Amino acid sequence: MSRLFRNAAAWTALAVLLFANPAWAKRKRPAAATPSPDDTEYSDAAAAAMPVVSISSGVPTVHAQAVMVIDAWTGRVLFEKNADEHRPPASTQKLLTSLIVSEAGNLDREVTVQPSDTWAEPTKLNFQPGERYERFQLLQVLLVHSMNDVARCLARDNAGSIEAFADKMNEKAAELGMANSHFVNPNGLPAPGQYSCARDMARVAQAAYANRVLRSIVCLKSIAFRYADGRVREFKNTNKVLRGFALCNGMKTGYTEAAGHCLIASGTNGGRDVIVVVLGDNNQVWRDAYLLLSWGLSA
Repeated sequence: MSRLFRNAAAWTALAVLLFANPAWAKRKRPAAATPSPDDTEYSDAAAAAMPVVSISSGVPTVHAQAVMVIDAWTGRVLFEKNADEHRPPASTQKLLTSLIVSEAGNLDREVTVQPSDTWAEPTKLNFQPGERYERFQLLQVLLVHSMNDVARCLARDNAGSIEAFADKMNEKAAELGMANSHFVNPNGLPAPGQYSCARDMARVAQAAYANRVLRSIVCLKSIAFRYADGRVREFKNTNKVLRGFALCNGMKTGYTEAAGHCLIASGTNGGRDVIVVVLGDNNQVWRDAYLLLSWGLSA
């Protein structure tokens, strides 16, 4: 076993201490945009100390209601828990939105914001009708900081309306073999009849992982977003595992009261690529996803 995976028990204890820090539960309030439920107070210095661990006693015990751990290239299941249980996936479904937009191409084309694009709460970029942005620029801020109004804008631009885009989402889901999913909107906000499951979200995550454009975005720890009026604001990635665990290279966070804390995390180590899906977690979501990802990369 490599040096990285020695003294697993000690490192695991350290990881638990890091993720149990109450400071992680405090809300952060950015000045220029509506705050994201995913973007809680966070110590980059503390997270930088996160070690790579091997859970030699088996799959780590986690709090999430539903879990999938798969090989990112083959789809081979490494671990599952309640994987077919219908659950709201929250903003993790923005991976599907982004996949559809990315595959449509012409990402350098500008989009003009319409009034209906701004009808979303609570996490908003707060752009204004008439402003123009490149599709790629909007994809970046959607995946890095989970803006709900941006999801509406990209969906409307792609399909003409939110309803038409939802049809595209369900068509793409069927193409990917997502048999236990149905989507109503592009951003994951609660809606009657909208649901997915950990197995299905692993399928869309695998497709997104194979998409070079999306992989180039979900690995970014922060972006500098330029508003139409020239203002520039830095947005940190809402994925704390990405920001603190060297082997993590994506993917997408999610949270609503109905869904609980959700996270899709990916990582690579020594030629092994793994995707972890956790749905319906509590405030231990970062610890849980980190331990599962570290276990998957060392299994």
